[in-house]
Amino acid sequence: MPVITTIEDLRRIYARRAPRMFYDYCESGSWTEQTFRDNVSDFAGIRLRQRVAVDMEGRSTASTMIGQDVAMPVALAPVGLTGMQSADGEIKAARAAEKFGVPFTLSTMSICSIEDVAAHTTKPFWFQLYVMRDEDFVARILQRAKDARCSALVLTLDLQILGQRHKDLKNGLSAPPKPTLRTMANLATKWGWGLEMLGTKRRFFGNIVGHAKGVSDASSLTDWTAEQFDPSLDWDKVRRLKEQWGGKLILKGILDEEDARRAADVGADAIVVSNHGGRQLDGALSSIRALPGIVRAVGDQVEVHFDGGIRSGQDVLKALALGAKGTYIGRAFVYGLGAMGEAGVTRALEVIHKELDTTMALCGRKSVAALDRDILLVPEDFEGRWA
Repeated sequence: MPVITTIEDLRRIYARRAPRMFYDYCESGSWTEQTFRDNVSDFAGIRLRQRVAVDMEGRSTASTMIGQDVAMPVALAPVGLTGMQSADGEIKAARAAEKFGVPFTLSTMSICSIEDVAAHTTKPFWFQLYVMRDEDFVARILQRAKDARCSALVLTLDLQILGQRHKDLKNGLSAPPKPTLRTMANLATKWGWGLEMLGTKRRFFGNIVGHAKGVSDASSLTDWTAEQFDPSLDWDKVRRLKEQWGGKLILKGILDEEDARRAADVGADAIVVSNHGGRQLDGALSSIRALPGIVRAVGDQVEVHFDGGIRSGQDVLKALALGAKGTYIGRAFVYGLGAMGEAGVTRALEVIHKELDTTMALCGRKSVAALDRDILLVPEDFEGRWA
């Protein structure tokens, strides 16, 4: 195994191993990709206060997210098509998360189904829902998540309308890949990936094919998904879905203080400050710039989580110090998965944990609960001065 010391090491291996269309799917944003880039680069504007002569024995990164014990406040974010980055990818990622002691979130648009992941894990995981026009499908997938003992529903609010991602359109992204000359030429160079995929039967969207009316193959799936994302989703519908679910509810896609207050009003257990990884509204603020204002807006009314641009344990620490109670990694774990399968996801978690623990100590803190803004040096205009 190569020496892996950073998430970037995993990304480089992943770029060599994964088919171009799936690498581009992961490593891209909408339109000009400004927000996609800012999510990562804006972390660099925040500096850390080094503290010395503090007893650092007995440090711990353990915490809780929505009442669930976690080895560190980092969850694996819902990522569509994970099972095309590596064969049975959702199962591999879920097993790595379970062994490490952090939550795994399964996407509606996963390749492995809810039932697949439940059959290969021993602890409850979280399920992410995209609200579809087909209310019967929504009701049945919620029941399937309950039957699989999913311990939280992550309801994504910022994908009623799909943002345009140029690379996906140009690559003809699909699962399984469409047999164009360009695609087949690229796949021919990814023999390791190809051999893995030949060994699995899971190559379609497992939560949809065979479960949605009229969807039995790839062609019918394409037509169904193009029409199904529900543009009428509003706060009243969120309330109804909360009642229908009946368990822990996390609302993902909050980037505005007013929306954060509305999310608290509907009774969410947590909100996720997120711009969908820069894949929806290009030109929006980075998640880390939006985080402090949202924390101030809701106070202790609702648990605030953070998603967007995390590539290190230091990024996790900065988000926690700005008030987040939990964080999510998406691309960071996909890099590991695409590079080295389940072992790569574990390595990504190990890298982030090591960086979080070491940085926490050098900032004079023994627990993540003690992380606060006092350990940060934040530019006065970091949140922006907008007219």
